[in-house]
Amino acid sequence: MRRSEQRRQAVFALYQHDLTGRPLMETLEADASPFTRSLAHAAADLAPGLDELIERHAHGWSVTRIAPLERSILRIALVEMLHGDAVEALRPIPPEGAIDEAVQSAKEFCGAQAPGFVNGILAAVLREVREGARP
Repeated sequence: MRRSEQRRQAVFALYQHDLTGRPLMETLEADASPFTRSLAHAAADLAPGLDELIERHAHGWSVTRIAPLERSILRIALVEMLHGDAVEALRPIPPEGAIDEAVQSAKEFCGAQAPGFVNGILAAVLREVREGARP
């Protein structure tokens, strides 16, 4: 299975976990890959810090106001952008690759405004990281 599909599985597991409050282990598919599991668990474990980062760059939007699926897409992309080398089973990809994957998911599964919103937040985080500021 392609990494793109595994990322989407992680997004949907995280989305279901966030929306229903069910344990993440229950929302992951039984045959989920180690990559999918690691990505979803990392995003759930790091959610408070990721949400702070999202909120800081989502000018005028609190993280709770962001649609749950978009929030999950953002969290997964941020894990890969910022923590990919520290999470078991993840092979780091360039930050632009994580952004592209997130935007493609938003185009496919979210409303018309979502891709630009997702791209804007992730690009702002990337700029901040590259300028040497701590995310």
